[in-house]
Amino acid sequence: MLLLSVDSSAVTASAALTENGRVIKSELINKGLTHSETLMPLIENVMSGYEYKNLDAVAVTAGPGSFTGVRIGVATVKGLAFPYDIPCISVSALEAIAYNFVDENAVICAVMDARRMQFYNAVFKAENGKISRLCSDRAISIEDLRKDMEAYDYVIIAGDGAELCYNNIHLENAVLATEEKRWQNGTGVALAAADKELIKAEALMPVYLRLSQAERELKLKKEN
Repeated sequence: MLLLSVDSSAVTASAALTENGRVIKSELINKGLTHSETLMPLIENVMSGYEYKNLDAVAVTAGPGSFTGVRIGVATVKGLAFPYDIPCISVSALEAIAYNFVDENAVICAVMDARRMQFYNAVFKAENGKISRLCSDRAISIEDLRKDMEAYDYVIIAGDGAELCYNNIHLENAVLATEEKRWQNGTGVALAAADKELIKAEALMPVYLRLSQAERELKLKKEN
């Protein structure tokens, strides 16, 4: 399968072109949340020498994460897939993070900063070259996350919220992921996409774990 995998759910943006699990080209940039400017050039770089119409599928992190970043990623992939009726694959950004650690034997605590000391989080087990999910994607407070992580022997904290989480969770059994493995990337998206459902571009939608700040403020105004 010739697969294009895309992520713009956090501060980084990335893309990878793989064929049957082999990485042809992968790129990642970390220039803040300017994905409307950086994502398409990034995709075009990894697609250099290949035509979109020859892709078997396009995978994208559909959430959780930055509301704007997730929307840009999903909209970009839909725009690429529609003209050629290319199947799409929706991937959790948190699961993509976990796939950076297939060579570890540890519990992977994937965290993305949801503000106010809350995190988008999911927990995975990396063992013998495989990643297995231990809980669903969720929004969780640092206090509740600390209680959950106390049950494990060795935890690696990764994701765009990793440093904030690590500095405040105060657990002796937890370590901060190294910089090169901390961020979700196109290759991780490709690995997470394996065996997932192929869907039509029109069915691809952002996945949010909570309302945006603007929506929360509007809801409060209506309630008051």
